[in-house]
Amino acid sequence: MTAPVFVVGHFDAGDGGHYVLDGPEGRHAVSVKRLQAGEEVVLTDGAGRYAVCEVTGTEGKDRLIVRMGTVAEEPEPAPRITVVQALPKGDRGELAVETMTEVGVDAIVPWQAARCITQWRGDRGLKALGKWRATAREAGKQSRRLRFPEVADAATTRQVAALLAAADFAAVLHSDFEHVSAPLATAELPARGEIVLVVGPEGGVARDELALFEEAGAKPYVLGPTVLRTSTAGTAAAALLLGRTGRWS
Repeated sequence: MTAPVFVVGHFDAGDGGHYVLDGPEGRHAVSVKRLQAGEEVVLTDGAGRYAVCEVTGTEGKDRLIVRMGTVAEEPEPAPRITVVQALPKGDRGELAVETMTEVGVDAIVPWQAARCITQWRGDRGLKALGKWRATAREAGKQSRRLRFPEVADAATTRQVAALLAAADFAAVLHSDFEHVSAPLATAELPARGEIVLVVGPEGGVARDELALFEEAGAKPYVLGPTVLRTSTAGTAAAALLLGRTGRWS
């Protein structure tokens, strides 16, 4: 069985190098995963630091005791991939975050595009953002990532333009074939630095938004011969970029 991943706030072991995993993570390990002595687990802070540990026992329903292994750090991936995701309807936002996390996106920026039906305002926006961040954490654990994606605060169009201007490669997925310069599959990509990809809403990126993004240095690209939903386009495009940059090799 592949060693499951659990998130910890620190790696301070007690006497004999033993560490007690408790709280919700400990409950999941003991009562849901039903881990037993001798099995391996991976503890991570979700920011690259991790330790492979051996289970030595359990206490009650929510305390897993492990022998702490050496704490190491996974190198930061290169190039870094950020996806600016226009707000989808309903729970499709969590679907987008979940699958982008699983494939390996490094950062996700929610974007209130002009043609978004969903509006993040006040407490509703904070609740939705909390769901996105919780989804990224759980998907990071499920996919055995050691660096979970950062989910930023919701960005305005001008804030997105600033991100694009600072990127080493900036692209906007755009399905208007008359204005596409090239397929994303043939774009020249950097070996290092930052890639920022914008995924528009179901209604597409508005002309003034596209003009602002092009002024910031982003070019419009088409992903393929079909039009994907906004909740799946980012994942498909990220997978293409991860393969082409060698991060999946």
